[in-house]
Amino acid sequence: MRKVLAVLLAVLGLGVSVAGCSPEFRGLNLRIAAGNTGGVYYQLSQRLATQWGGQLGIARPGVLETRGSPDNLARLRAGTADVAFSAADVAAITAPPNGDLKALARIYDDYLHVVVRADSPITSLAMLRGHRVSIGAPDSGVAVIAKQLLRTAGLTGPGALTTSDLGLDPSLTALQRGDIDAFFWSGGLPTNAITAVAQRTPLRLVDIGGLMPEMRRINPVYRTATIPASTYQTAGGPVVTLAVPNYLMVPSSMPDDLAEALVQGLFAAQGELAKVNRAALSIDVRSAIETSPLALHPGALRYYRAQKT
Repeated sequence: MRKVLAVLLAVLGLGVSVAGCSPEFRGLNLRIAAGNTGGVYYQLSQRLATQWGGQLGIARPGVLETRGSPDNLARLRAGTADVAFSAADVAAITAPPNGDLKALARIYDDYLHVVVRADSPITSLAMLRGHRVSIGAPDSGVAVIAKQLLRTAGLTGPGALTTSDLGLDPSLTALQRGDIDAFFWSGGLPTNAITAVAQRTPLRLVDIGGLMPEMRRINPVYRTATIPASTYQTAGGPVVTLAVPNYLMVPSSMPDDLAEALVQGLFAAQGELAKVNRAALSIDVRSAIETSPLALHPGALRYYRAQKT
């Protein structure tokens, strides 16, 4: 980030403004902390990197494979990433409202998936007892939700479950091989890696609606949502699950002009992002400011005020 600041101070000394034209950020190198390669964060990051590179006239930003939201925010703090995707619950826990990280935008919602094979006898979270379950990679957003949900369901005592810490792709492989009986995943709809496997191995999602009142009491950022059966052409019909918003995050130290340009570029790129994953269709300038309890970066706020949102 020190290199970013040095370049931008030089640029700003030339009196370049974001108003009315693309700013000159030549020499700027950005890195996006993007999550699992099979997830929506990573898909959108790849296309967003291409769009930002063209819009700002800079080298295409690097897209970093990571373990998920906690890892992403840790990289922002360490200065090894400049922009990061994060689930709102993780951001709220690790980034105080007036702390060292700020939000550029609320983007789309992640949906919790509890995935089993279509021929599995498991039809509720309680029926996971005694089974082998992957709760997500360490330092991932899904692991945060899975652990809380299992505590809420009373499935954390000795012998309740045999758990493993697998990311999305290893979880899908293990489920197909019969090495695990279920796995947790939190991602946008659809998550293409799940779609691809469901076309070869019939899958089913487990309804967690009965636990949602308690989960919402624990963390009001969670909301109750439905995953339609048509999302993955799964057996068993739609399921009630948990949804959590995602934020695009940056260090508080990012210069205002750069933050404003990134937000402007995000909305300019929405059509291209939607071609990669339709979760991007829910990115909206009116809801993008709803990043509570995280504060918006002043540069992002300047953009939204100019849009009269």
